[in-house]
Formats: sequence, structure tokens, C-alpha cells
Amino acid sequence: QVQLVESGGGSVQAGDSLRLSCAASGRTFSTLAMAWSRQAPGGVRELVAAVNWSGGRPYYADFVKGRFTISRDNAKNTVDLQMNSLKPEDTAVYYCGARYYNYDTDPRQYAYWGQGTQVTVSS
Repeated sequence: QVQLVESGGGSVQAGDSLRLSCAASGRTFSTLAMAWSRQAPGGVRELVAAVNWSGGRPYYADFVKGRFTISRDNAKNTVDLQMNSLKPEDTAVYYCGARYYNYDTDPRQYAYWGQGTQVTVSS
């Protein structure tokens, strides 16, 4: 079983930055692909970024490329999402997710999700 707890959300102005962090429980973190997804009110869950268990080249959705960076620390069992140049359309609840080994771009393929953290970007 894997438990995920997100932190770092908040309310910011357009153009600001935020860093989200996700802490994972358990001793299997190094075998997990980690991801961040988001869901806006009335919208569908969409994958934002993901990284494989072994690291390597992360995945980014087109709408965040060049602005967001995902990073993992296997020693601390954490995965972060650095969000720069935030836009009002980035407003959503952001969720940390995990699945074994390699990432998938479909959020439904992740077995574990955290409770989410709200990010609000005003213009």
C-alpha cells in the first residue's frame, strides 16, 4: 500500500511560482513511477507531469512544457512539481499519483492518488 500526501498549494497571481511537494509512505518508492495530475472545477482529470521509477526523461503535458518541472528524491520518498509562470488556467486541484515502474499518460492507470492540493491563480 502506498499513501501520498501533497503540500504546497495556495493562491498566487499570474506569473508567480509555486512548488508542490508529495511525500510517499512505504519502502517501495524507488519502484514507483510518480506523476502529478490536475482537475479544474467541472473538468476532467489530466496528467500534468510524470517520471519513471528510474528517473530518466520526464513526461510533460504540452500545456505545461517549459513552465513546470517534476523532480523526485528517492532518498526522501518525495516528488516535487515546480510551477513557474503560472496562468489563471492552471487553477485546479493538483494530485500526486503513483504506479509501479513506468509512467502512463492516462491518469486512470495510476493505482494510488493523494487527496490533492488547491492551486488558484488570479489574473
